[in-house]
Amino acid sequence: MKETKSILFIGVGGQGTILASKILSEGLLRYGYDVKMSEVHGMAQRGGSVTTQVRFGETVHSPLVEIGKADAIVAFEKSEALRALNYLKKGGYLIVNDYEIHPVPVLIGAEKYPEGIEEALKSQIENTVIVKATEIAQELGNIKAQNVVLLGALIKALNIEEVEWNEVVKSIVPPKAIELNEKALKAGMDQLTTV
Repeated sequence: MKETKSILFIGVGGQGTILASKILSEGLLRYGYDVKMSEVHGMAQRGGSVTTQVRFGETVHSPLVEIGKADAIVAFEKSEALRALNYLKKGGYLIVNDYEIHPVPVLIGAEKYPEGIEEALKSQIENTVIVKATEIAQELGNIKAQNVVLLGALIKALNIEEVEWNEVVKSIVPPKAIELNEKALKAGMDQLTTV
């Protein structure tokens, strides 16, 4: 019996949350899971919050992740992790990109970006993994691969490495981006082993 797992991806428009969710969903489908995925676009075109929910297991009836039921949250930006914390279940994984995107109110000086986010997350969530996904992606050659770095860390955290992830990546990303994304996936998986 395949236990149902619930994953919440949260980020800012343009960070690739939906692509990461599609790669995850496709890989899980190929491995024989029933998979449901839901996208919620905020003001994505203007740098607003974007969430994607993926649920997989033997039989899944709804893609929606309830509050307190997520087995893992993947936050593409630090302050977005704070917004999503109430979705994580006790003992769940919180995978956070060590990256800040300052919204307009912060940029114009009307608000301040929260301080001490990493410490706050680690003090509340035992399984918090901070990944320098943006930095790793830049070192690999393209910042856009940060989403696949984070996906690699999630795959390792959920222990679903037996899926042929490189084949899934090849089937979804453009040919010119395959090598970069394969390296990003491996780099993300390696991050969890070095934490």
